[in-house]
Amino acid sequence: MADNKQIATDVLALVGGSGNVSTATHCMTRLRLTLRDCSQADADEIKKVKGVLGAQWSGSQLQVIVGQNVPKVLDEFVAISGVTRGEAVDENLDAPKEKLTPAVIGNRILDYLSGSMTQLIPLLMAGGLFRTFAVVLGPQMFNLISETDPTYTFFYTTLYEATFYFLPIYLGYAAAKKLGASPVLGMLTGGLLIAPSIVAAASDGGSGIVSVYGISIAAAKYGQSVLPILLTIPVLYVVEKFFKKHMPDVLSTVFTPFCTMIVTVPIALIVLAPVGNEIGNVIAGALFGLADMGGIGILVVMAVLGAFWQLFVVAGMHMPVILLAQVQIVAQGYDPFVFVATNCAMVAVWGCAFGSFLRMRNKEEKSLAIGYVIAAIAGGVTEPALFGILMRFRKTMLGMFIGGAIGAVVSGILGVTYYLAGGASNFMVILNYFQGGQMNIVYAIVGMAISFVIATLAVYFTGFSEKDLAEMDEA
Repeated sequence: MADNKQIATDVLALVGGSGNVSTATHCMTRLRLTLRDCSQADADEIKKVKGVLGAQWSGSQLQVIVGQNVPKVLDEFVAISGVTRGEAVDENLDAPKEKLTPAVIGNRILDYLSGSMTQLIPLLMAGGLFRTFAVVLGPQMFNLISETDPTYTFFYTTLYEATFYFLPIYLGYAAAKKLGASPVLGMLTGGLLIAPSIVAAASDGGSGIVSVYGISIAAAKYGQSVLPILLTIPVLYVVEKFFKKHMPDVLSTVFTPFCTMIVTVPIALIVLAPVGNEIGNVIAGALFGLADMGGIGILVVMAVLGAFWQLFVVAGMHMPVILLAQVQIVAQGYDPFVFVATNCAMVAVWGCAFGSFLRMRNKEEKSLAIGYVIAAIAGGVTEPALFGILMRFRKTMLGMFIGGAIGAVVSGILGVTYYLAGGASNFMVILNYFQGGQMNIVYAIVGMAISFVIATLAVYFTGFSEKDLAEMDEA
């Protein structure tokens, strides 16, 4: 069992101590540390810390791959270092300045987007499973309750709407917390987008017009939207920071929030929310238009995602695709190919680890391999298999490429559809397909089973040379 306190202590020492850590947070498997001086951190040595699976840079943020115990490691890290959890701090003017290059700017944008969306994964999981529970009991599957049953309505509609209709408020909180703005003002900004008067104006029979400081603008529905609030919160952060700096202390408590919102509201409603809404519509049209085209084009896209998705994850290039797919699930209620393909890629890694277990002779290596299989299937964590097997023995990647691609293509041909924006990543992933009915579940299992079996066989027969096996035996 990992010693979470020792991991935190060792990592803190290797990043230059608490004085060099600006913020500390985590995602599903990674401790994410934003550092003041990146040169003080020794990523290579951090990779050697017992319990650490890997480390990589994302701009000025160091991502230490720990696994599912990362929340406990963060607890220990915060307790030892005194760093405020998930809160931005004032810029240290004495610290070296990071040159703003396109790559750095891109990394910061991705970090903001992923850091905001990741916080909502428990909420998205719960909201999606509410409806899934209703589907399982309802006429779509076991037909234990009817569509008119109050229990069905409560789970299928009420609880689901409570999760997704108010998404701008939840995301406003998460994004503000990520940037260091006041989370309650982030919530207020999200609430502004779904205020009853705006919803009524945008509804059928409404005026279609909203007056903002005397300026008439077209009303729109922002419930379940993502991009409008994500575009607005950075403006909120900048405006609030300005007033915090220039407002007299005696007036700050009352007038800093008031002035912040007075400035942010027209920018949000007149510019950013409409732009974000339109971008969302364009993305929806592009992704689902591609899916609707069918044919060889969509299958090629699914094959690429199925084959190379886990490399995107290792390289930190996966979040844009995930964010787009999540946006579409929130807006449309389903995803016909992105998560369908990436789940096949995930299962292919399970197969690679299992094929390695079957092929290896060294007892210690076999024990590690079966541990990777269990961590992936039960815990939904593929990093141990990626770094413990595929990155060490590159030939095993062939199983991931072939298995993931073929499984994804088969799933595409069968028309498998995915439904949860924040679904499970372990064996419970099958719940993400329940809303599509029994055949959707069967076809999803077929596609993922193909990925697993092909990856297992490919690794077993081609993943290791006799030299590799002999070197493991000698170790």
